[in-house]
Amino acid sequence: MKCLRFSDVCASGFARDKRVFIRADLNVPQDDAGKITEDTRIRASIPAIQMALDAGAAVMVTSHLGRPTEGEFKPADSLTPVAARMGQLMDRNIRVIADWVDGEFSVAPGEVVMLENCRLNKGEKKNAPELARKLGGLCDIFVHDAFGTSHRAEGTTYGIAETAPIACAGPLLAAEMDAIGKALANPKRPLIAIVAGSKVSTKLTILQALAKNVDGLIVGGGIANTFMLAAGLKIGKSLAEPDLIGEAKAVIDAMQARGAAVPIPTDVVCAKEFSPTAKATVKKATEVEDDDLILDIGPETAATLAAQLKQAGTIVWNGPVGVFEFEAFENGTKAIAQAIAESSAFSIAGGGDTLAAIAKYGIEKDVGYISTGGGAFLEVLEGKTLPAFEVLARRAE
Repeated sequence: MKCLRFSDVCASGFARDKRVFIRADLNVPQDDAGKITEDTRIRASIPAIQMALDAGAAVMVTSHLGRPTEGEFKPADSLTPVAARMGQLMDRNIRVIADWVDGEFSVAPGEVVMLENCRLNKGEKKNAPELARKLGGLCDIFVHDAFGTSHRAEGTTYGIAETAPIACAGPLLAAEMDAIGKALANPKRPLIAIVAGSKVSTKLTILQALAKNVDGLIVGGGIANTFMLAAGLKIGKSLAEPDLIGEAKAVIDAMQARGAAVPIPTDVVCAKEFSPTAKATVKKATEVEDDDLILDIGPETAATLAAQLKQAGTIVWNGPVGVFEFEAFENGTKAIAQAIAESSAFSIAGGGDTLAAIAKYGIEKDVGYISTGGGAFLEVLEGKTLPAFEVLARRAE
């Protein structure tokens, strides 16, 4: 996808002495006392900010944090702790500016200021035209560097991109665009997607979109149980959506029509209760009893899928294939993770549970690209054009 990149703007020398507005994703977890418990997103935002500083720009950064009510400031909504942590990491003092929409503040070349939680501004979520106009007037260059928000057309993600003199993609957003393009637009074959989760209904459109493009579609979790029903297997009292058996069959048929497949588990790991201490029993997929809960794929299925993944050219991963949080039911997800790590394929992974599994099995360095966006990543898999991508492409013309 063609868009202007902030790295190119800086390399041209154009950013010197200019006001640069960076929309970052600094929505970090905090404890009850407001202390930041995990700072990955802050660290990920620093390259764009440093790029602007190195180019001689005056830098403004903003983000949403939590779910504040527009126009009603509460101390818990403040980006002050984020600015403090960013200041520590960058070894500089970062001022926090409240009520900044009308531009009544100064920022000097070589300085970074943090603009208070953008979702406090009236009209932000609905991208009010008047707010968009004011936002565009604050800067010479707008930099979108928050992939996690790129599926939302809000004031600081879309409106400002329409009204700022120049709108471009920051290094984090550009890396996401490149990875997504490599995985989906022009993939090395075979392309295998892993889509897992509790419900088919939440990922049905993704499954339907991928069925038109991928060479193998591995389903896991509650989604796999619905596909097992569609294949005529019994699943006991496992989580499933029987009313979507028809849709699951349609996905299987669409894949078969292209000479591709949705592998149905041949063995599963069952328990009589959903508990970390429940006794795990491996069973053939044809031998599941009425009071069984399927909580993982079995070792035979895991080995078959692992072999497929090791032969892949491209792997897209969204969701663990079992209840990996429970030790007795983690082996399927662990086998998938290790197979991805050992595969020579280009792999892209996204979604909160997927990132937790990647961290648990220590394969961060072996995944080609780890996406920072949950909802945005899922919408890309659905085949949707994200609002941020659309507006940046249009502004680049």
